[in-house]
Amino acid sequence: MKLELKVNGQPVSVDVPPNMLLVQLLREQLRLTGTHVGCDTAQCGACTVLANGRAIKSCNALALQMQGCEITTIEGLAQEDGTLHPVQAAFKECHGLQCGFCTPGMVLSTVDLLERHPQAGEAEIREQLDGNLCRCTGYQNIVRAVQTAQQQQTTAA
Repeated sequence: MKLELKVNGQPVSVDVPPNMLLVQLLREQLRLTGTHVGCDTAQCGACTVLANGRAIKSCNALALQMQGCEITTIEGLAQEDGTLHPVQAAFKECHGLQCGFCTPGMVLSTVDLLERHPQAGEAEIREQLDGNLCRCTGYQNIVRAVQTAQQQQTTAA
């Protein structure tokens, strides 16, 4: 079936089988391997991408459900000149990653979180990131990275 959407700002037109998952389209056909496959059950958040600006787990969405949508993966977050998105820069600055496996999903979830809850306190940040598992960091530096990005976003506004 024909699927037309935008991925990282670029128009994409592909033929996909009706049962193809969005994560398969991104990784296998479009070679955007920053979207990770962790659990295949929408539990870990490693496959999180933005669909029309909202965080979704791409292992739990059919590619065809994204007809006409705008998808942003971790590869599409930085500027074309390589300048990191403020959330990416905050994760780097605060050491909000270790092995890096959860980082793309965590960063994209944070982008959505800060869009929907720009004044979130620590408890709400932790609650909003609950669907993204990290087995390395203990979340302290991740929460600090979210707060840093939040402060920078407030300062810039």
